[in-house]
Amino acid sequence: MLILGWRRYVQRLAMLTLVCGNCGNPAAHTLQKVVTKFTVFFVPLFPLSTKHTLQCTWCGTESTVPPQHAGELVARAQPEQSAARTGSPWHGQPPRI
Repeated sequence: MLILGWRRYVQRLAMLTLVCGNCGNPAAHTLQKVVTKFTVFFVPLFPLSTKHTLQCTWCGTESTVPPQHAGELVARAQPEQSAARTGSPWHGQPPRI
């Protein structure tokens, strides 16, 4: 008896502030990579499909993103995330005087 199946793995790549195409609100969007893998006895062997999705945190609308655009969005999110870590005026605590 063989137990065959598949399992989805979700990896969050970035958080971006964008204007949603559905609700029109400027909100945070989660960029995710979803990989579906073939499994035998619950051991993942090889990927069946890979897709990138962008989900609005305000209304929950999810849309697929081509891999080329996903790379551009990740590069765009890098300065935003590094500014949050360094304590810019918009994130974290204000500097001491």
